[in-house]
Amino acid sequence: MLTVFLQAAPSGGSSPMMLIMMGVMFVGFYFLMIRPQMKKQKEEKKFQDDLKVGSRVVLTSGLHGRIAQVMEDGLIIETLSGKLKFEKAAVSREFTTNRFGGKDAKADKSADKKEIDLEKKK
Repeated sequence: MLTVFLQAAPSGGSSPMMLIMMGVMFVGFYFLMIRPQMKKQKEEKKFQDDLKVGSRVVLTSGLHGRIAQVMEDGLIIETLSGKLKFEKAAVSREFTTNRFGGKDAKADKSADKKEIDLEKKK
């Protein structure tokens, strides 16, 4: 049993190689996991800071609406049910771009007019 532990102990020559491998693994983790996550967080934060009144958004819960008012501590989202207050962090950049793409305010207004016309016809 003692020979197993003695065989597993690193010899003096392999210790620098072990440190190099650990360094390479850390650099790999940084570029493959940590850096992309930090970039994604920065983009999400920028998206939430750039929100303006009239923008159509999708929240992380799946709720669709239009921003009625932007406040320091949150947003008031106007939905078909009424107005609701949410934190800015609840707005999802990914869901919003998947649903509405890069539409500008003019395209949103024309889409709203179409929705209102359809509701009136019913």
